[in-house]
Amino acid sequence: MSALIDHRYLITPGGALRGSVRVPGDKSISHRSIMLAALAEGRTQVSGFLEGADALATLAAFRAMGVAIDGPDRGELLIEGVGLRGLRAPHTVLDMGNSGTAMRLLAGLLAGQGFTATLVGDDSLTRRPMRRVTEPLALMGAQILTSPSGTAPLTIAPVAQLRGIEYRLPMASAQVKSCLMLAGLYAEGETCIIEPEPTRDHTERMLTAFGYSVRRHGLRVCLSGGGRLTACRLSIPADISSAAFFLVGASIAPGSDLLLEAVGINPTRVGVINILRAMGADIELLDKRTAGGEPVADIRVKSARLRGIQIPVDQVPLAIDEFPAIFIAAACAEGETVLTGAAELRVKESDRIQVMADGLAQLGIQADPTPDGIRIQGGTLGSASGEQAIHAHGDHRIAMSFAIAGLRASGPIEIRDCANVETSFPGFPQLAARAGLGIDEQRPQ
Repeated sequence: MSALIDHRYLITPGGALRGSVRVPGDKSISHRSIMLAALAEGRTQVSGFLEGADALATLAAFRAMGVAIDGPDRGELLIEGVGLRGLRAPHTVLDMGNSGTAMRLLAGLLAGQGFTATLVGDDSLTRRPMRRVTEPLALMGAQILTSPSGTAPLTIAPVAQLRGIEYRLPMASAQVKSCLMLAGLYAEGETCIIEPEPTRDHTERMLTAFGYSVRRHGLRVCLSGGGRLTACRLSIPADISSAAFFLVGASIAPGSDLLLEAVGINPTRVGVINILRAMGADIELLDKRTAGGEPVADIRVKSARLRGIQIPVDQVPLAIDEFPAIFIAAACAEGETVLTGAAELRVKESDRIQVMADGLAQLGIQADPTPDGIRIQGGTLGSASGEQAIHAHGDHRIAMSFAIAGLRASGPIEIRDCANVETSFPGFPQLAARAGLGIDEQRPQ
């Protein structure tokens, strides 16, 4: 048995979540803060940076390309920007670890450089589809070599000049949109991306914070190449994707009353709140404010009686990363919850539809996967341990979702292959235990 498989959580059933917690900084914004600050002119100060393995891989990549970065020190960074044309050729491959966001966004950024760079990742990342970015980048004139199946490693060669394009996204993907926008910084003329439906807009907001002009008209976002970014101060809010586990946990565990501090409530990311409220959750947004160009609020959530729903299709792109946790809420709700229009879940760190369906079935819940979604019949969560333990398949969100399921389980839950939780939520077991989850982490010796 490998070391990764040996890293496991043992969950004691029952309990409630109470008190006040702050989850780590937003991972999506942390990635972008490094990238854009590195390309800016001047020194950028960042606070609230997520010190997880994914974001640290992005930080290491830019250090390898000659960017001076002090920190992180308790979420604080000082980044000496080198300007759009100041990156240097790395002396080694750039290892993105488990981060699809880092690999896809960097593919766009590197497409406009004057040097060759190669992006690699772990086994999970190497299986994830990359043609969704390499094909439109090729339309801009980029030269990128992939594996025969269109996956990493990606080797990006220099070209004389990228050209702006108008590109209609075949799927709702903030990663693809952001990749093309970063390439557009280096392109001649205008680059326009048309989305089928709204996706997270952190790149647009952060470019604006760095003084770069971005034009948005409905589902169409455009920028022109050849501008400049100016250093600024960035405050990164707590990650709503990490908060989602506690939103669900407090909703399903009787007697819970939990305050989540300074959570980002970007309107392109609040699908989990909208869906849980539609299911009957008691969620209140307090002290709404703005931090680093992003809307933020404290979120109070109390236990509630949830009911199954047909999840609105327009909420799917607004909650795409939070569905594993939402599936746990559905398992604890009265009646059936139906999700459609979410085929993207099958090409995340794992096939999240199938892996969650398998794990829920082990806990005695009827969960029927479909090509683009799932049907979950609410019921009583059982137990899973020993030979019947839940396997997270190296997917951090799967591991944390089944951990919170223990709040309503009738017996202990053992979850294996949990090491990758560190990629997005360092300290999850300790914070969850402090809030009231009975969790014991067992690391490989």
